[in-house]
Amino acid sequence: MFARRRKHFGTPADKATYATLHTASLASPHLREGLTPAAAGKASRHLRDLLGTAAIAICDSSGVLAWDGVGGAYESNHRRDAKDLAAPTLRSGRTAVLGAHDVACGDPQCPIRTAVVAPIVTEERVVAVLVAYSNNTSAALVRATEEVARWVSGQVELAELNKERTRAMEAELRALRAQISPHFIYNALAAIASFVRTDPERARELLLEFADFSRYALRRGGEFTTLADELRNVERYLVLEQARFGDRLKVSLQIAPEVLPVVIPFLVVQPLVENAVRHGLEAGAGSITIRARDRINEAEISVEDDGAGSDPEVIRAALSGETGSDSVGLGNVDARLRQVYGDTYGLVVETALEAGTKVTFRIPKYSSGVHASP
Repeated sequence: MFARRRKHFGTPADKATYATLHTASLASPHLREGLTPAAAGKASRHLRDLLGTAAIAICDSSGVLAWDGVGGAYESNHRRDAKDLAAPTLRSGRTAVLGAHDVACGDPQCPIRTAVVAPIVTEERVVAVLVAYSNNTSAALVRATEEVARWVSGQVELAELNKERTRAMEAELRALRAQISPHFIYNALAAIASFVRTDPERARELLLEFADFSRYALRRGGEFTTLADELRNVERYLVLEQARFGDRLKVSLQIAPEVLPVVIPFLVVQPLVENAVRHGLEAGAGSITIRARDRINEAEISVEDDGAGSDPEVIRAALSGETGSDSVGLGNVDARLRQVYGDTYGLVVETALEAGTKVTFRIPKYSSGVHASP
């Protein structure tokens, strides 16, 4: 016997809650772009749906960023006055409830008779206001407008945090580029020069590898790349180092094809490989193993050398960003991984004196806001 199918899912209150959350989710991506005219314009329709009013406006000190609702002559009448209505709340940060003598345009057919003006605040500073226009104002509409304005404030603050994160990552990348070993550049060019007379074709190939390596490492724009592109540049680096060290440097790559398209922060593997080359060849010869494994929802990348190893306290200092460490970029890479994915995604370093070093990190295969640059 089959159970009778229910005619509806949830109570009316459940449905109303779902509808509200769904509408907010539609506005959220636009507000995360920042409170620009374009973003405010895209979000305004959804914000008006949340409030159920005849029209809304979003204004800042420059004027009306967005308007949604009644159009035509009604819009032009009220949009013209919106900046003046918003000014007191922009100055004081207090919600204003305006009646017909403040708002009405004189047209008896106009559905706009009253307005609620609520502040949009970030970092304790009023940056804009939300104006909800209606035929009449109730205490419920005042509370709803304030709550929607408060929610918009939170989304705008998140947008500012994202911008700050982007600026911080760009600064970290500039610092990391500056750390690319001048000795490597000098030694790579010296190795190329040594082949100019004895093997001009090899010198030409190495010079092209060096040009491609430099172009990638010093490129401008873009916080992210694919693991395939990062490993391709690592191979260029290793070709140049093997031209210098010959058979003393042995390299093994164990890469799962499934993880090559995974998007990763730019320049997170090469600094680890540079450290491995530096410390792996301290005894005169050494081998380096680079692995990229598929871990279902994550990619696991490791760089291991069989060199002299390090004092764990020295590595701890490098990861904390203390000056004086000879480990190129470890703290920088660790900080950027944690910044993008959270503290559970930093570097894991296994090392001891005379025991080699293994550095491992994980990358989620899919992460919101993480996209490779074209």
